[in-house]
Amino acid sequence: MVEISSDVIRGYNDTMILFILQNGPSYGYEISKQIRQRSDGKYVIKETTLYSAFTRMEKNGYIESFTAEPAADGSGKRRTYYRITGQGQQYYREKCEEWLLTKEVVEQFISKAGA
Repeated sequence: MVEISSDVIRGYNDTMILFILQNGPSYGYEISKQIRQRSDGKYVIKETTLYSAFTRMEKNGYIESFTAEPAADGSGKRRTYYRITGQGQQYYREKCEEWLLTKEVVEQFISKAGA
C-alpha cells in the first residue's frame, strides 16, 4: 500500500486544520482524530506536526487558543481549544485556490497509464 509522504502533504496541514475549525472550536486530539477519519486512515498527523501547526498559525493570526476548564461536576479535564479567526478564514480560502492550481499543474505530469 502506498503511503502519503509527509513532504507532500506538509503544505496542507494548515488547510486541513482550518477546515475542521470552521465547524467550531476544537482541541488537538479531536482535530487529529477528524483528520484520520476524513482521510479514511490514509493520513495520520503526528502530534508534533499538529502542535507545530497550532503554534505557527496562532503566531500568524489564523487561529486563537483558549483554555476550557473542566465541568463543574468535575468531569472532563482542562483543555486548550483552538478557533479560526477572520484572517484564518481568508488564509483557508487562499490555500484552497492554491490547491486547485497545484492539482491542475501536477496532473499534467501524472501518467494515466501508470495508475
